Amino acid sequence: MSIAVGEPFDTFRARYERAVPAFETRRFERLIEDEVDWDTILQATAENAPHQFIIYWTGDFNSLLRLAGDRLRCVEYLMGNHTIAQRMFHHNPAILLYAPLRTAIYEDADGETWFSVEQPSSHFSSFGSPEITDVGLELDRDLADLLAYLGLPVPAALV
Repeated sequence: MSIAVGEPFDTFRARYERAVPAFETRRFERLIEDEVDWDTILQATAENAPHQFIIYWTGDFNSLLRLAGDRLRCVEYLMGNHTIAQRMFHHNPAILLYAPLRTAIYEDADGETWFSVEQPSSHFSSFGSPEITDVGLELDRDLADLLAYLGLPVPAALV
């Protein structure tokens, strides 16, 4: 799904990264070392993911691609929530092929900023498991809520 953002690239990127903060690596490493219970992980994750999602990885190859003469900008992300993924993982670990979700913010040749994201349910329903499919549909709704929070139109496929 690609959605026109209607604002400059840098402005939207900053808003997205505030709404979907980076994974707090050190915090979770300490929790793992302390072998905390799952309820503690759930609480820490809820604090890290105010809109259900966390950024686990960011790829910004713009400066490298400029060396080939490309001036368009694009930043890609892996966005997800490990506590939600866990609810599918124990049914089939292969769900990690699609969790976290891939997202991208990019400019087109006309300077328009776009946000692209994979529809969660389209991938997770392919596993043929009602439990995994249900979580994929829940992720569709969480994604719709995030898009609405960001002031973007919500594709009908998500609701």
